[in-house]
Amino acid sequence: MMFASIALRRMALAATALAASLVVAPLEQQAFAASQIAAVVNKTPITSTDVSKRVAFLKLQRKTGNLQKMARDELVDEALKREEIARVRMSVSTDEVDKAFGRFSASNKMSPDQMAQILDKAGVGVDHFKAFIAVQMSWPRLVNARYGSGGKMSSEELVKRMMQNKEKPVTTEYFLQQIIFVVPPAKRGAILGKRKAEAEASRSRYPGCDQAKDFAKSMRDVSVRSLGRVMDPELPGEWRPLIEKASANGTTATRETERGIEFLAICNKRQVSDDAAAEVVFRAEDIGKQEKNGANPNDAKYLEDLRSKAQIVYP
Repeated sequence: MMFASIALRRMALAATALAASLVVAPLEQQAFAASQIAAVVNKTPITSTDVSKRVAFLKLQRKTGNLQKMARDELVDEALKREEIARVRMSVSTDEVDKAFGRFSASNKMSPDQMAQILDKAGVGVDHFKAFIAVQMSWPRLVNARYGSGGKMSSEELVKRMMQNKEKPVTTEYFLQQIIFVVPPAKRGAILGKRKAEAEASRSRYPGCDQAKDFAKSMRDVSVRSLGRVMDPELPGEWRPLIEKASANGTTATRETERGIEFLAICNKRQVSDDAAAEVVFRAEDIGKQEKNGANPNDAKYLEDLRSKAQIVYP
């Protein structure tokens, strides 16, 4: 599903542990030996340097046990997740990762440069930490996209939940269009600013959803996708504030994405209280509880499916 709910709680828990340990953990420069292959996941190598950095990260989190094995296992899982994220093209952007890193730094009363220096001294490295953040932010999108709309509630379960809730939930229903000013990766550095200006200028001329495709044809490399009916609990974190600020029949502000520059058009917006809306609300509540407790069963199910099909070699 295009707009599955996004959860950052797992990353926040790890970040909190790191923040606490940064105060008391000894910050020693790690000396890495010549890198060797520690594992290969579908032809993607995991090096001993990668493992050493993850061991340093685990130490900052005060983890105990066989840290070498724990680090290697985590990196294998992340390699599987990263490959799947790339396959379905649902990765968060570099800008989103940088902003998350900035928020994490600010929460520890540091600038991003100061935090990067600390991570480097600890032997983790800012690139390793940002790669971890990217997977932690992107993976819940895939899990919710794959399972969020799949496990339909039975009529009996839905009725039971509504009786427990005393009344049928009310939520906001949106009908959305996605307008993409395409920026080829090879030209990103050269034309991104120009495309952003074009996208911003087009918003004031947007004729409405019915004429959107004809409108797009009047410009170069602009595509329009109908996203259909999207319930409020399904809105992603990066679009939610922009959608909530936009008026019905209006457009959101623009965002830079891996595809280029995008904005959304609000074709229709209304309050709904039907069975479909109730199911979305209840499912979002369940996912929220699972993520809070770190026990979303679909997470492990998805990863196990990837693992069963993968070629994992330990030299």
